[in-house]
Amino acid sequence: MFRGFSVLHDDENTLVVNKYCGFAVIPGRGISDDIVIVKLIEKQLGIHCFVVHRIDLETSGIVLFAKNPRAHRYFSMLFEHREVEKSYLALVQGTINENLTIDSPIRQFGSGRMGVDPTGKQSLTEINVVKQLQNATLIDVYLKTGRRHQIRVHCYSIGHPIIGDPLYGRERPVGGAERLMLHAHQLRVREIDSGKEKTFTSAPDDQWCEIVEKFRMGL
Repeated sequence: MFRGFSVLHDDENTLVVNKYCGFAVIPGRGISDDIVIVKLIEKQLGIHCFVVHRIDLETSGIVLFAKNPRAHRYFSMLFEHREVEKSYLALVQGTINENLTIDSPIRQFGSGRMGVDPTGKQSLTEINVVKQLQNATLIDVYLKTGRRHQIRVHCYSIGHPIIGDPLYGRERPVGGAERLMLHAHQLRVREIDSGKEKTFTSAPDDQWCEIVEKFRMGL
């Protein structure tokens, strides 16, 4: 186990990690290198990795890095052409009674906020109900497109913001939780040489499970 992440898979072409909540994948304005995963990988593992995709700083879960230019080109094309299956676990406010497909365009507004708008880019999210809790619902989310903050925006747009979200929701953080309850728990991708499908999974951490338990108990 390392600062900011744990290693799920490591071979000559790829490094797959479980990123912890509160760490950024890449550098950004106002973000210290001490919480940037690509920097921490280089410092702690002694290897240089190429960024293929990102998840939000507040989101935990699976991130795939390429370890050479050939792998970077290959996996970047898979993500660009939506030939990768990504699913997330999320705890949202309120009760969702049935599985949903949200097909609502998203565009950027201001100060980094995204929102549903007819002039935005096509955005498609599938939601499957896992379990109903006390004023909250645990859902499995499948991204069919990859817009910034897509899951957070789509859940907010249907009146079910993600618990712990500090940006989208009437109360912030939503539900008073100390972290964003969004976890990238599964990634399915084809290997670079064999073309065989490989599935990576990552379970939520103890803090996540404790928050879910609070909502189950109605605390």
